[in-house]
Amino acid sequence: MTDILTIVAQREATSLTPALLNQIRNAVRGAPPVVLSAGEAADIPLSVPLDPAALHQALGDKPIDAIVTKSRGRRKALLIADMDSTIITGETLDELAGHAGIGERIAAITRRAMNGELDFKAALRERVAMLKGLDLAALESTWQQVRLTQGAAELVATMRARGALTALVSGGFSFFTARVAARLGFDVHRSNLLLDDGARLTGQVAEPIRDRDSKLAALHELAAQRGVRLHATLAVGDGANDLDMIRAAGLGVAFHAKPVVASQARTRVEHADLRALLFAQGYPASAFVVSRWDRPGA
Repeated sequence: MTDILTIVAQREATSLTPALLNQIRNAVRGAPPVVLSAGEAADIPLSVPLDPAALHQALGDKPIDAIVTKSRGRRKALLIADMDSTIITGETLDELAGHAGIGERIAAITRRAMNGELDFKAALRERVAMLKGLDLAALESTWQQVRLTQGAAELVATMRARGALTALVSGGFSFFTARVAARLGFDVHRSNLLLDDGARLTGQVAEPIRDRDSKLAALHELAAQRGVRLHATLAVGDGANDLDMIRAAGLGVAFHAKPVVASQARTRVEHADLRALLFAQGYPASAFVVSRWDRPGA
């Protein structure tokens, strides 16, 4: 058996009952399920190539994700993660813009950029220019609104505890990545720098701008630093600027992603939270390292 089918349910909406697991197992002609978290996640070893149509029929419209991995090398030595709408629930630039009264205008540009409809660098410069004159206090106010995605703390803590290098790479801003990285314990964080005059934003971002090329380069660099090949890496993100690193990683996950990313990624998580990335590596819930941090103010 060379492949493992990992089934992960959206915990708040449905449950993996023994009957449902048996139904899925029979549909894919797999071995008996190995429960990773009762009602939430299970591995089904595959003895024959997966039949996507049979799996789809067994799952129906239930909010359940299905991830296929090789049985060897499942546990990854490097985690590289996007920040906005991945490790945290929102887009910090859009929320920052809300303090300037232009949240919807900037959010519209963000949506197009994250779906690959606009050049990322040009779109970032345009949005930052619209924030010229914004008081620096708005950065701290925005930080207080940041919320971590469910499962983010467990993902980082568990992988670090198993010796993985963890990196937060973002097309956003260092004011936020530094704080998220410190809160969750990421080993590395890389992002863009908003420029200010000591009191207000200047409407500029420091060059060079970190974009999809920078994220892919970071994946290669950090894998070399960790001394592993790309098949031993995990990359996760939601936007077009994450697509290259998602494609290149051994386990590349489009997480609640924009359509252009979801359509091109080999692995998608559309329903479950970030715990799914641990289940996909074969970790049972009993092995998760739990962090008490679930929000900046905790």
